[in-house]
Amino acid sequence: MIKQNPVKKKIKHNETAIGTFVKMTDPSSVEIVGLAGFDFIVIDTEHVGLNKETVAHLIRTAELYDVVPIMRVKKNEDTEILQALDSGALGVQVPNVVTLSDARHVVNSTKYAPLGNRGFAPSHRAAGYGTMDNKDYVRMSNEETLIVCHCESKEAIEQLDTILKEEEIDVVFIGPMDLSQSFDVIGEGDHPKVKAAINEIIQKVKAHGKAVGTVAPNAEAAKEFIEAGVTYVTISSDQGMISAFGRQHIQQLNGLLNA
Repeated sequence: MIKQNPVKKKIKHNETAIGTFVKMTDPSSVEIVGLAGFDFIVIDTEHVGLNKETVAHLIRTAELYDVVPIMRVKKNEDTEILQALDSGALGVQVPNVVTLSDARHVVNSTKYAPLGNRGFAPSHRAAGYGTMDNKDYVRMSNEETLIVCHCESKEAIEQLDTILKEEEIDVVFIGPMDLSQSFDVIGEGDHPKVKAAINEIIQKVKAHGKAVGTVAPNAEAAKEFIEAGVTYVTISSDQGMISAFGRQHIQQLNGLLNA
């Protein structure tokens, strides 16, 4: 059943929300993230082949641990967005939003009339399997659902002022790795070209009164982004944190053994 979205409330008040990407299929990953104190998760169906049943279990687990479930969909497509939200996700992150037309398609697929034209069926999970009043459900869904559009190319930056004319966009999410490819320095997220592009995006989005989001590899990088005005911050992923923790301790142990 649709719930209130404290992450959307936070960023509307210019407060910081901290999340992480979830790429693993076991709901215990979400439990651990919730127990660690994250505000939200982004279930990554763009880069990971998660099936619909797995996604529903991850969302249920997030709800149990008061973590807001957001889904990064595969692409800007009606059915992808519809099924993510019908499963109970409280928002969508949509890749490769390059034009105002792209942004309006996201909104139309996410919001019910009069804000959009999302397919309406009150029998799904987000509507309490038909137990919610239809009008209450539509109102809450339109109010609580978070729209996050990715800006991850030179073309998107060039069109960003136009894209931001779409009022229902809540967050513009910067994709540093895709930006690095767009600027011909693939994999170099710290390259001066990429850093300049990130700063340009932040300034444009803030000028339009929207929230900025991005992914940081660690707490130090997250702090830098927050100080620059980013309020929707993802730190690594469940897989990334396991990998970093494991490598750190193996290196530490090898150093101790070889001392």
